[in-house]
Amino acid sequence: MIKYVTHLGEITISQSYFAKLIGDAASSCYGVVNMVPKGFQWFRSKLFRRHFNDTGIRVSGNDRSLTVDLHISVMYGMNLGAISKSIINKVSYVVEDATGIKVDRVIVHVDKMSEE
Repeated sequence: MIKYVTHLGEITISQSYFAKLIGDAASSCYGVVNMVPKGFQWFRSKLFRRHFNDTGIRVSGNDRSLTVDLHISVMYGMNLGAISKSIINKVSYVVEDATGIKVDRVIVHVDKMSEE
């Protein structure tokens, strides 16, 4: 959860908001099949047998800068450098446009390749 104070009052942005915003932006990039759960996210998705918004996404930082970790699955035969650059640009733009918070780093982990 990110909190900051403006002259109008206190603003709080939840992790689930960031997860939905970033997940939609990354998934819309060409070549991305889906987000891959890691650690506790994998266990939770198996236990409850459903998809969660924060699957494969970790956001850390404060009201001045954010670091985003993404775990993705891509289509087989795609240029990984081009996909990663596209995701980094899109996620940075969408988060900065929606929240006004600068994104310092977007780390893209390609965990899987699919033939879809």
